[in-house]
Amino acid sequence: MQASACQCQQPEGCTPNWGQLTCAETTKLLSSTIEAIGDTPLVELTRLARGRAGRLLVKLEYLNPGFSKKDRIARQIIEDAEADGTLAPGQTVVELTSGNTGTGLAIVCAVKGYPFVAVMSKGNSPERARMMRALGAEVVLVEQLPGSQPGQVSGGDLELVEQTARRIVVERGAFRADQFHHRGNFRAHYLHTGPEILRQAGTSVDAFCDFVGTGGTFAGCSAALKEANLKRNVTLSSQPARPCWPVSRLRTRITASRAAGTR
Repeated sequence: MQASACQCQQPEGCTPNWGQLTCAETTKLLSSTIEAIGDTPLVELTRLARGRAGRLLVKLEYLNPGFSKKDRIARQIIEDAEADGTLAPGQTVVELTSGNTGTGLAIVCAVKGYPFVAVMSKGNSPERARMMRALGAEVVLVEQLPGSQPGQVSGGDLELVEQTARRIVVERGAFRADQFHHRGNFRAHYLHTGPEILRQAGTSVDAFCDFVGTGGTFAGCSAALKEANLKRNVTLSSQPARPCWPVSRLRTRITASRAAGTR
């Protein structure tokens, strides 16, 4: 039986509209799980927006391999570090995490052959620790401060995790992924998530709304969308203990990313 490269049944072949993928793109075999990161669907919420002016669109980031948008920054941080030489072949990667970034790093490091150590508080979800271990990561659990609430990680608890992560980096000569400060956090969304939204929407975007943790998604997408004449930004904050990408630094980050090029 002869395989067909196109299943669209259009005699002229694939001529997709904005935001649509060609048959070749939707049926191609990916070389690894890493290649499945990104290009998540953009869905219009027609029922919720009924009777209101404008359109409401949502990006389904839970469809990344690790079930969150943090897969994007895991890939970008590792690939940026490979490109600039700060990460050597086979070198151990270390990062503190509550689970999502650690899951993304566990996936990327497993595929690329880097040992990964996830450092997290015992106040974080044990299910996430089990998931990272199942993906091949070493998980180091750090005791909470006396008086801390189980299941709730305080700023003091996070500082203990940070100290442990720094110690392990020194002891093992490891690369610190450092999601709170590494430029790959911003670049993943400036170079990819933001442009994806514009391509899939097929039109300009009037406003962008995001939950803020490290701030990388909001800053990166905002920068990309601002270049396409985004009228305003809206943010829903989760009150991070250590925000790292304030919007006031967007101009500097845009310039740096332009100079560094694309992935």
